[in-house]
Amino acid sequence: MNLLRSRLQRLTEQLPDLIEQLPDESLEDAWTVLQPLYYDLYMLGAMHEARRNVRPGDLLTREEALRMLWFP
Repeated sequence: MNLLRSRLQRLTEQLPDLIEQLPDESLEDAWTVLQPLYYDLYMLGAMHEARRNVRPGDLLTREEALRMLWFP
């Protein structure tokens, strides 16, 4: 796991420079590739936040849960 962690850290350090080097035509293709990961990480963060804030016995309606996800 440490090898994967170090590779991801190295990639995230290099990512801003790599994005700046992309031509404008390639930005949409890059976003198409990265969009699922971006949304997955957003949802993962929302689930971790919910674990910290919601205690056993707390109940949310579907609308309340969606509101928590969309408007943090």
